[in-house]
Amino acid sequence: MKKQISGISLFTLWFGAAVSLAEMMTGSLIAPLGLRNGIVVILLGHLVGGLFLSLAGYIGFRERKSTLESSRFSLGVRGSYIISILNIVQLIGWTAIMLIQAAKAMQPLSLSIMGYESFKLSVIFLGFLVFFWSLKMEKGSHKLNELSVFLLMILSLTMAYLSFGPHQVQVIPSSISLGLAFELSIVMPLSWTPLIADYTQQARSAKGSFWGSFLGYFIGSSLMYFIGLSSSLYSGSTDPIQMMTSLNLGVAVLLIVVLSTVTTTFMDVYSAVLSTVNIFKNMSRFWLIFIFSGLGTVLALYFPMNQYEKFLYMIGSVFAPTFTIIFMDYFLFKKDRSQKMYNKSGISSIGAGVFFYHWIQNLDFIIGATLPTIFATAILYCLLRFLDE
Repeated sequence: MKKQISGISLFTLWFGAAVSLAEMMTGSLIAPLGLRNGIVVILLGHLVGGLFLSLAGYIGFRERKSTLESSRFSLGVRGSYIISILNIVQLIGWTAIMLIQAAKAMQPLSLSIMGYESFKLSVIFLGFLVFFWSLKMEKGSHKLNELSVFLLMILSLTMAYLSFGPHQVQVIPSSISLGLAFELSIVMPLSWTPLIADYTQQARSAKGSFWGSFLGYFIGSSLMYFIGLSSSLYSGSTDPIQMMTSLNLGVAVLLIVVLSTVTTTFMDVYSAVLSTVNIFKNMSRFWLIFIFSGLGTVLALYFPMNQYEKFLYMIGSVFAPTFTIIFMDYFLFKKDRSQKMYNKSGISSIGAGVFFYHWIQNLDFIIGATLPTIFATAILYCLLRFLDE
């Protein structure tokens, strides 16, 4: 990522990141709320999560540092290591999840189109593509990604149009509260927050870094959620692959699966690299890309992940309080701790915020768990800062 990135490039980058089976599957989980309530929850949740995402990107632009490097301003040197390690674990998990979902999706499609079916071969093939894509993007080659995202945009809009066919709305045999659905809409953009400044640090302008990222992800992710929601309601299925194949898109479905996987998953791999560089400055980026692509591929082969919702909530519980502290120190208190080892008050507040998130989630508030956690973490941090002075 040596060249400066325009606002348009950031828009396509984050739109491409949002176009994935994971986003559609999460949108389908909201289907029991119905179409109208589902759309409202999706838009409001993405507004909250998207603002968090873009603010983190704006800090990266101003400091010209990755998200984890700029977190030293608040958390200190060793404090940023803790977040880096948690982020690396998240990113390896996301890499595996994306490869698993895409490989499973390719099975019936590759059998009908090309005459073979192999989960392991599909995982290895996709893992290689992600490795290749990550290398190209690390060198600043954005044209290939922009072309792929443009194709994905056309295919996604086609899917959105076709999801409204001459069908009756189906009753989804499950239930979800407004609070949990709202939380699912916030958590997905929040999961990208530790990654965003890895790209906006090279943005040409502050407006481009903020609005390019916000609009790209907000539009792309909301569209994916909407496709998952509407397709589930009209098909009666929460399986994104079954939903897509029912639209009779043929080869287009295979293109969506492959392109969406590489345009999303390379960001997980590349940002795991930058999180590692935050700890070990002199490590080769080529070998780190190779290692993290390989780890995600191996994990996908031998450790299938079926606790998807719990994985999302775990991400929200960690990064909502973490970035609350980072934003307060950067925009409100303006105290630079980048030369210190730890910010004890901040790390203590983050730990308390994680426990608070899981506790309040069990109460199933209509506003979800993220917003109360943000306010509780902010109040506790102000109190601890006052006691420390």
